Amino acid sequence: MAFQINIDNGGTLTDVCIMSDDGVKKTKVLTTPYDLSKCFFEGLQKASETLYGAEDVKRLLEEVELIRYSTTQGTNAICERKGPKLGLVLDAASADLPQALQAHDPDVYDALVGNRVAFFDTAVLDTAEAEVEIVKTINQLTAKGANRLVVCFGGSDFHAAEDVVKKIVLRKYPRHLLGAVPVLYASDLTVDRNPERRAWSALINSFLHTSMEAFLYQAENRLRDYRTKNPLLIFRNDGDASRVAKTVAIKTYSSGPRGGMEGLKAFSGLYGFRDAVSIDVGGTTTDIGQCTDGKVAEIRRGNVEGISVSFPLCEISSAGAGGSSVFKGADGTITIGPESVGALPGPACFGRGGKEATITDASLLAGLLDPASYFGGGMGLDATRAEAAVMANVADPLGLDLDAAVLAMSDAFETKIAGELHRFTQISPDTVLMAFGGAGPLNACGVAEKAGIKRVAIPAMAAVFSAFGIGTCDVSQRYVVGLETHDSETLRTAIDTLTKKAARDMFAEGFDEGSYTVTARLVAETPEGDVVHDLDGSPEFPQALASATAVELELNAVKGLRHGGGDAVSVHRATKATPADTRKVLVPEQGRIDLPVYHLNTMTPGDYAQGPAILEEDYFTARVPAGWTLVVSEAGDVILDREE
Repeated sequence: MAFQINIDNGGTLTDVCIMSDDGVKKTKVLTTPYDLSKCFFEGLQKASETLYGAEDVKRLLEEVELIRYSTTQGTNAICERKGPKLGLVLDAASADLPQALQAHDPDVYDALVGNRVAFFDTAVLDTAEAEVEIVKTINQLTAKGANRLVVCFGGSDFHAAEDVVKKIVLRKYPRHLLGAVPVLYASDLTVDRNPERRAWSALINSFLHTSMEAFLYQAENRLRDYRTKNPLLIFRNDGDASRVAKTVAIKTYSSGPRGGMEGLKAFSGLYGFRDAVSIDVGGTTTDIGQCTDGKVAEIRRGNVEGISVSFPLCEISSAGAGGSSVFKGADGTITIGPESVGALPGPACFGRGGKEATITDASLLAGLLDPASYFGGGMGLDATRAEAAVMANVADPLGLDLDAAVLAMSDAFETKIAGELHRFTQISPDTVLMAFGGAGPLNACGVAEKAGIKRVAIPAMAAVFSAFGIGTCDVSQRYVVGLETHDSETLRTAIDTLTKKAARDMFAEGFDEGSYTVTARLVAETPEGDVVHDLDGSPEFPQALASATAVELELNAVKGLRHGGGDAVSVHRATKATPADTRKVLVPEQGRIDLPVYHLNTMTPGDYAQGPAILEEDYFTARVPAGWTLVVSEAGDVILDREE
């Protein structure tokens, strides 16, 4: 049996999606932040149990065609400011650059760099004093606590100046010695002439590099022990994948959420949604995106936490509020995040030592979650610990009883997410809210009500939707170089150089020349803005761009793996569903009342039910408030409409 495995690693849970000709299966494991390779292989173990009925990783890895991996670890690291202390080396002429960098996001800048900035006079690079000055600069930053350095020079010859420094550093701090200092040169990462974007790109990449490298190479080495046929593929934030050795760390930022956006795009096409916004609620963040007329927004110079970088990124906003985000009550208000308890210790109700209050604890205390069936029945929940955490962190500081505190937490969570939706997306009367992630469906209708949205869609694969979304990504390598002179000869030389590089890199991915497509385009910076010119196989430099301020050649080598969209899916009410159970649930203004519980796994297309009710699946729960009606589509997804 040929199949593919997609793994999406989140801050609290790691999702596994198994795709084959027989359909799609899913499972989940707890994320192990102290060693991500542990939860990676635990995910493979559970996948083998799901496929074969018993654990057999060896057989699984012998039969699997592709393993794709995406992660929110980069997003979470930036959100929580957890990572190495960076030192920044700038040229003496860039004295104003630190202030400009800080203006993008003062908190992130202070967390990553702070006062660890040194200025280097590039004029000494041609003198005998160069080595001494470089050593002094490095010592100055390491003395301030920097354990990784970024070198970013300005001026038109920034690349050449950084190359000189690189050679000196390699001589003075050879990599085989314990005293070697990890240094990233911004020009090795991007040819972007904008110093702010280039510096921020290098800083974020360096910040994420250590943890990404340690985990990914460890995971890949363990896979080699099983003699897997194909390398581990990393799903990138540009929507494609590549092997570990050809993926830069910044490309892993928001890669998990980008998988969700790929799924959102496909889902919108199947259901004919012209305007859909999404909330992907994980353990640490809620990722928000929008798909309009079948397209998700992507910009050539993307944003990381509002910081402009040199790489294209999908427009996704990551709000610091998830299922494991910390709730605090103080001065009459509730604050949420950005701190998260993650998977360890996890929410208090997990019984793993957590003492902070989370929305997961509140949902358990409200009766929304069933301790016996949570996480597919694989994890018991402790209401006593949840109550202690909510009382200590929210109820007592605000002078509320337990039920009032639980309702206040739910209201605060929904209000925050609805506010983020309005801040980041454009909501119209036709907007559909698509909710996924393990915690996405739970409060989706409440969020929709507060955001003024009348329709909610919950995919059957909601609990592993980002893993599901990466399932048909292409394998690609992308290259960008700046053209020093604007003529056809220079262009042809650059295309030839990049095409040869692409051939080597794609061969390493397992694809011979001719089995993938190569496209190239020019992007010119002009006073009126960027101008894009597709070359369409013609290596002639267009005269219209000859006077451009700067011109970059972008070349993409792509092995297409994506499949075409399926047939349109219909939604119609046919049979009123029969509840599987009842549960006493805390409802605003009504107290604790018995509500019907519907199990999605036992419902069939056309089944419908009216709120107030609870909808459950193995790995997600959704609260259906009064005034909402749910119906199961012919594809097994859930569409909820707010009745007028």
